[in-house]
Amino acid sequence: MVTIKDIAARLQVSASTVGRALADDPRISAAMKQKVLEVANEMGYVANRAARMMRGVSSNLVALVVPDIRNSFYSTIAHALAKCLGSAELQLTLSETDDDRLIELRHIRELTSVNVAGIIIVPSARPHPESVRLLKMAPCIQLLRKHAALGEQWFGIDDTQALYQATKHLVELGHQRIAYIGGTTDLPTGAARLQGFHNALAGSKAAVHAREELGAPSSTDFGRDAIRRLLALRTPPTAVVLGAVKNTQGVLDELLERGVRVPEQLSVVGFGDELGFRWWGPGLTAVSLPVSELATACGLWFIHQMKQKDASPAPYSSVSPPTLIVRGSTRRMEPASAGRAEARLRQPAG
Repeated sequence: MVTIKDIAARLQVSASTVGRALADDPRISAAMKQKVLEVANEMGYVANRAARMMRGVSSNLVALVVPDIRNSFYSTIAHALAKCLGSAELQLTLSETDDDRLIELRHIRELTSVNVAGIIIVPSARPHPESVRLLKMAPCIQLLRKHAALGEQWFGIDDTQALYQATKHLVELGHQRIAYIGGTTDLPTGAARLQGFHNALAGSKAAVHAREELGAPSSTDFGRDAIRRLLALRTPPTAVVLGAVKNTQGVLDELLERGVRVPEQLSVVGFGDELGFRWWGPGLTAVSLPVSELATACGLWFIHQMKQKDASPAPYSSVSPPTLIVRGSTRRMEPASAGRAEARLRQPAG
């Protein structure tokens, strides 16, 4: 393996001069840096990053810590961040926590032990106290979710407005029995989305009967079970609004299997404008979230902070707005049709 000493011997300069040139030290002239880079490339030199990290030098790795990479939100974020950070010669590494704070702690321990350049995290509901302590040792940005103990650098989406728009759409279509399926209020995103649901109902002039099914947002099974319970009610809802991508997928699968006609029997508003949602049935009305743009903005801000070399950056929050995309899965509910829709829903499929 070619070493710094080998390059120094070829150029007949000291090893410290070569090391500083490779580190872009301002004490070394531009001409010498160019010579060192040319010889290093010619000899096939590869930097020993492990040795640099042992000396306390930060790596070029930026960690993305997410609950579940199967959620398209997080895979989209990972893709956008990797492209953005790559433009600054930073490399993205991925850790998955399954929303378990002990798994989250294990990953954070490993990441901080190798002096990562920074950690971008979608935190669990209650991060372990040691996770909180360790995250203060490296630049940390929260994404989508925000926990007060993890600092004030956060990039997120207006979750309250997302569910407000979705629910208001159903209210304006005349629905008076509306159900919500979404994440628990243990998570800040779940609490904000439920608040948006309540806000839209509170602003309605008509009496609206609401029902809530709250559970694991990353579970398609929960979505399936929740819609089964709602359809089995004596007076089932005429519309359902969803507060998580995986829950939406589960609900759509269950409705398809049961032969429920959308929107004739049930109006549905999904969460997240997945590509497949556009093709589902009559096309799914859904809340579109600018996830890729959000991740890119987060990456650019991180790169800027790296260049500033500010150990304690000022608090910064960025909130991106959602957009309601109206397709064929929702329809106006005429007063006389409510009873007929309820009767059809209670009939067995087929």
